Amino acid sequence: MQWEVVIGLETHTQLTTQSKIFSGSAIRFGAEPNTQASPVDLALPGVLPVMNRGAVERAIQFGLAVDAVIAPHSVFARKNYFYPDLPKGYQISQFEIPVVQGGKVSFVLERDGKAELKTVQLTRAHLEEDAGKSLHEDYQGMTGIDLNRAGTPLLEIVTEPDMRSAAEAVAYAKALHSLVTWLGICDGNMQEGSFRCDANVSVRPVGQAEYGTRCEIKNLNSFRFLEDAINYEVRRQIELIEDGGRVVQATRLYDPDKKETRQMRSKEDAQDYRYFPDPDLPPLMISPEWIARVKAAMPELPGAMRARFVSDFGLTEYDAAVLTQSKAMASYFEAVVKVTGREQAKTAANWLMGDVASTLNRENTDITAAPVSAVQLAQLLQRIADGTISNKIAKEVFAGMWEAASDSTTLADEIIESKGLKQISDSGALEKIIDDVLAANAKSVEEFRAGKEKAFNALIGQAMKASKGKANPAQLTEMLKQKLTG
Repeated sequence: MQWEVVIGLETHTQLTTQSKIFSGSAIRFGAEPNTQASPVDLALPGVLPVMNRGAVERAIQFGLAVDAVIAPHSVFARKNYFYPDLPKGYQISQFEIPVVQGGKVSFVLERDGKAELKTVQLTRAHLEEDAGKSLHEDYQGMTGIDLNRAGTPLLEIVTEPDMRSAAEAVAYAKALHSLVTWLGICDGNMQEGSFRCDANVSVRPVGQAEYGTRCEIKNLNSFRFLEDAINYEVRRQIELIEDGGRVVQATRLYDPDKKETRQMRSKEDAQDYRYFPDPDLPPLMISPEWIARVKAAMPELPGAMRARFVSDFGLTEYDAAVLTQSKAMASYFEAVVKVTGREQAKTAANWLMGDVASTLNRENTDITAAPVSAVQLAQLLQRIADGTISNKIAKEVFAGMWEAASDSTTLADEIIESKGLKQISDSGALEKIIDDVLAANAKSVEEFRAGKEKAFNALIGQAMKASKGKANPAQLTEMLKQKLTG
């Protein structure tokens, strides 16, 4: 039987406010346990929550960025459940009327060697508070409770079940991660729990309209874990059904050491949480004027920047989409083009998506930590454009620049000079190389004149070898043609 995978993601993004969502407590990561938990966070008798305006404005920013509806009137609710690190016995969240409704996230997806634009529809994004943290290590068989995270502001972003593979889910998660960090509403630190995903996974026979029974995999805090967990869960469900069993709706955890999911508890439905409007919080009212003020202060969005890169720099839609997947990469590209001029924008894009990207991947680093600055790369591209070096030699120079990790703005020139890599463009020097190659390869000359085009390429290769790769390729090709046909 052929199976179709159905995936939806719920992503908890910690908002970059200085204080918690309903109190003035700090949210600094790494503080001593229970030093950032106020009476409000603990829901002690007589205290009242007060909404954090900064959290609301970050939710508005996100809604605008994904073309969603910003609810003029939304309601906070109590989500009732017991857990040791939930001191109130309930979580303040949003249920029936979330602050952000609908929306979409688009991203480039690589499939079978081809790139395509994929769009995932969003169901909602709602504001809520985080719970505390249970600590199971180093407590002599007991569990410790740290309530520093209790009340930390979260924006939970929920998708429709639009994804059909783990690769799609990861691509979406990366695009969402890029967007929230681009906006500055989340720092995106997955190791610290600032950006973590829950994956709802089910399978169904191909062609069946009805969804299968889903299982939710909680708290996936790396893209690799997200992909591995989904792939394992898909295999588990298919094997279970094909062996005559049935999938039971449940909440599961992923064990990265065993590379498998395990059941945590049976999955609750909304009615199990006994949602009801929080009596301590009035409805959240967002006026059109407030939305307009937030919109005016927002940075240029990835979609608008993509369109500008296409119209201003003549890039393809694909190139523009790749370069704007990261705000840092987009800024780097613009800094390069500012030096080289728009006529070299395509060359700059090719280098960023090619040599620069592959080196970053190999070194497992980010463009913000690249030892070659935008100005240095721009100078290298200028030396290709003015004929000082060839594209092939430029790769060698770039590798040298990366290793040198110097602040010099003339680093490319220094490496070209010190290694003697300057391209040979002198006609006299090139003519001597060609004459020597023709004399030493009479057979190839005869084959070319007999109509064998491959012989010409062989002669070019010999000439480049004789010049140690320094000959100007275009000039060498033209001069060799004249010698052979003149």
